[in-house]
Amino acid sequence: MVGVDEVGRGCLAGPILVVAARAKKQLPNGLRDSKLLSRKQRDVILNKLSITCEFGEGWIKAVEIDRYGLAKALKLGIKRALNGIEAQEDEEIIMDGKVNYMPKKFKKTSCLVDADNLVPIVSAASIYAKVTRDNFMIELAKRHPSYKFENHVGYGTAQHLKAINSFGIIKFVHRASYSPVSKLINQAG
Repeated sequence: MVGVDEVGRGCLAGPILVVAARAKKQLPNGLRDSKLLSRKQRDVILNKLSITCEFGEGWIKAVEIDRYGLAKALKLGIKRALNGIEAQEDEEIIMDGKVNYMPKKFKKTSCLVDADNLVPIVSAASIYAKVTRDNFMIELAKRHPSYKFENHVGYGTAQHLKAINSFGIIKFVHRASYSPVSKLINQAG
């Protein structure tokens, strides 16, 4: 069985990361939705998951989200993630959410709301995705310290919106098609 989840869909900046996970050994205890775990808990569990699972990453850049739109970009990210673990057409694949963005060649796919909390292999994908993307945004913060990405990892918090208003958007980092980023671009243009 393969579990699929994504992180960063609602962010104003940075990529979306889709992760496909497949267990190689028994999964560790304590798996649940990454949002319900502290950073420390996620790190501890990810150490265990690195031994028990294989992961495929499907990074979707901000420019791809802007170019293709969210639905098509998610399909692209899912395809990349599944290719990363060489998923087979006959494998059972469960994705967190309501909408099935899976490539049609995969015959046994299902979507389940709250799967990241109910299905351990989807929880594994959720945890891997959250830790990996957060670490990416923390590194990005070092290049753009005024935006404090280490605090909000690209979400539209008051701190992030204040930084955007003060310093503008970062090309190739902020999602130009997302409001309020698009409003700022239109005002500047």
